[in-house]
Amino acid sequence: MKEKWKTLLLSSIIICLCIALLRYPQHSFEAAVRGLHMWWDVVFPSLLPFFIVSEILIGFGVVHFLGVLLEPFMRPLFKVPGIGGFVWAMGMASGYPAGAKLTARLRQQQQLSAIEAERLVSFTNSSNPLFIFGAISVGFFHNPNIGIILALSHYLGNICVGLMMRFYGKDESNAVQKQTKSLLRQAFRAMHETRLKHSQAIGKLLGDAVRSSIQTLLMIGGFIILFSVLNKLLYITNITKWLADIVQYALAFFHLPSELSVPFIAGLFEITLGSQMASEATNATLLQKVIITSFILAFGGFSVQAQVASILAEAHIRFQPFFIARIFHGFFAAFFAFILWKPLYVQPLESAETLPVWLPEATIRWPILYIHWIEQYGFFVTAIACFLYVFSAFRREKPPV
Repeated sequence: MKEKWKTLLLSSIIICLCIALLRYPQHSFEAAVRGLHMWWDVVFPSLLPFFIVSEILIGFGVVHFLGVLLEPFMRPLFKVPGIGGFVWAMGMASGYPAGAKLTARLRQQQQLSAIEAERLVSFTNSSNPLFIFGAISVGFFHNPNIGIILALSHYLGNICVGLMMRFYGKDESNAVQKQTKSLLRQAFRAMHETRLKHSQAIGKLLGDAVRSSIQTLLMIGGFIILFSVLNKLLYITNITKWLADIVQYALAFFHLPSELSVPFIAGLFEITLGSQMASEATNATLLQKVIITSFILAFGGFSVQAQVASILAEAHIRFQPFFIARIFHGFFAAFFAFILWKPLYVQPLESAETLPVWLPEATIRWPILYIHWIEQYGFFVTAIACFLYVFSAFRREKPPV
């Protein structure tokens, strides 16, 4: 009976979505173009290098090298293998949904158990510093100092999620064994054995890495466009406003103004639009805007979560723990934004300092310059990569003469 109601609910939602598309074709088209523009100019060129490099490092066994070295650190803290350190670093550097892709990849190679994969994916998916500093703090808030608070609260919240998830599930592996040999020697041996086990020509390894990365990015692009349209339709049909009327009571409990309820709902679906609306909200202090934006960035939005769910399903990793972890991450990040506001923003302004003394100005400038470069030349990177992908696929499918 439960499955019948689920089928009825899902089919009703799809029918309503189709009716809305027919009722508002112009708005749907504009939203689709906006999502395509975001994916084509920014998401694709910024994520493609990280995805390709990650695949190559896995193929060469470098991940196993790092896994052995990081085992004494990752296992006691987060109860995941040392290779989780590589996933964590790449997830922070490249952003959503790189952590999920790498976790699924390692799970498919049997390098992670099911519980370890669910733990790892819960805290290795995060927004990258380029997006936080370039798009959010400078692009929306026009204040690079905001990026410091958002970034620190975001990554500190992720660490808290990782520490919390170490208690999730039953341990499926033994405790860390005492090292009887040099750790560096064991790491090199693991890398060498992995390379020999998956020995293949460099050209084939590079080609497979490019094809796999582009296929994943094409899937990501589809979700970005879909949720861009969905978010627009929800706003036009006043569903967003109706949900915001409910959410404002929860915001009032945290002493946040009702004007942030609509940006909050929009951010639950798509982080870019929600963050932009939060930065432009009236009758809200800058601190309140930062708190809501911090929650939105940590939650990730249903668009990102749909991407992650699709990737995890291929490796038979459950999505529910990841979703619960995102809720906790949102509250952790919002809490840290509130705590860090005075020491990192108010006090430096009172002392006539634009940035904390421990953070060089160059640390803030390079993400902004990189974002500008991506926005200017990302179109060409995406076009060339897609052309090479289509050409490669055509060559593979062409029957031999």
